[in-house]
Amino acid sequence: METPHVLVAADKFKGSLTAVEVAERVTAGLRRAVPGVRVETLPVADGGDGTVAAAVAAGFERREARVTGPLGDQVTGAYAVRGTTAVVEMAEASGLQHLPAGEFAPLTATTYGSGELLAAALDAGARTIVFGVGGSATTDGGAGMLAALGARFLDGDGKPVGPGGGALAELAEADLSGLDPRLADIDLILASDVDNPLTGPKGAPEVYGRQKGATEDDIAVLDAALVHYASVLGPETAELPGAGAAGGIGYGALVALGARFRPGIEVMLDVLGFAPALARATLVVTGEGSLDEQTLHGKAPAGVAAAARAAGVEVVAVCGRLALPPEALGKAGIRRAYALTDLEPDPAVCMAQAGPLLERAAEAIARDFLS
Repeated sequence: METPHVLVAADKFKGSLTAVEVAERVTAGLRRAVPGVRVETLPVADGGDGTVAAAVAAGFERREARVTGPLGDQVTGAYAVRGTTAVVEMAEASGLQHLPAGEFAPLTATTYGSGELLAAALDAGARTIVFGVGGSATTDGGAGMLAALGARFLDGDGKPVGPGGGALAELAEADLSGLDPRLADIDLILASDVDNPLTGPKGAPEVYGRQKGATEDDIAVLDAALVHYASVLGPETAELPGAGAAGGIGYGALVALGARFRPGIEVMLDVLGFAPALARATLVVTGEGSLDEQTLHGKAPAGVAAAARAAGVEVVAVCGRLALPPEALGKAGIRRAYALTDLEPDPAVCMAQAGPLLERAAEAIARDFLS
């Protein structure tokens, strides 16, 4: 019988375990049950928070830069470099994690620091930049990012408009002539797990504004401001898939930086070297904190399962909570899912004890699939 070779390619369990920690715990559980099993780990991400960490785990070099946070203060943001390829995660500069607990700024939060991170990657010699967008605290259509890269956004008096999406209502002129000339010679890949347009009922303010602290009035203000902003820069691009990603930073990248949109997990699997790792595997373990309807729409486990199924490799999943019926899992290419809530029904305890519980779930996988 062929010696089992397990590939652990899971995303983070948000709020409890990083993708690297998930891989470590699954490995420990598998080896406790089957001591001789070969395990290869490839932590994955879909472009959202955790993308740089996944790249570093796959051999990229972690770099840091001091950049402007979403509230205008200085924060430290990380990016990853290998050769002439860089992985930049907008959440490292402009993410919700940089907001003090309970403090939001839906109308004024800026993506300026994301532009500074892109500039840092250019300074590092990047010719290909994977720009992972998600987890943002912002809804400024990428205007802050573009300003950091040399664009000018002026009001009717010829003065720069203020930070954030709300101020774009005052926009009279967008001057992109000062954009960093190096941007014309790179391949900028917009990696996102969402394909929303910029505005409207499926747009960035309406779908994602509330999680960034926006009231219903704020959402109306932001949507109108972004409609106006797009009328100045290019309304057709506002309808493209991914334009609404991360508060519209996708739009800014598409309309002004020549970015091309690709589903985040597909990009990251390419960058991380998933195909050669998959070729060595007899079983794949994927997963994330919550396996639910959203998982099926471009999240990491769905991308991993689709690639594994195409290669004829069986896939099981681990998760904190499972909200998908067996039929939906099967259609996604996942043979079975192991939820921590099956071992510990109290969600708070589940979060606090996620590591040991995940090891127990991995032992069950070993018993069911490796013995």
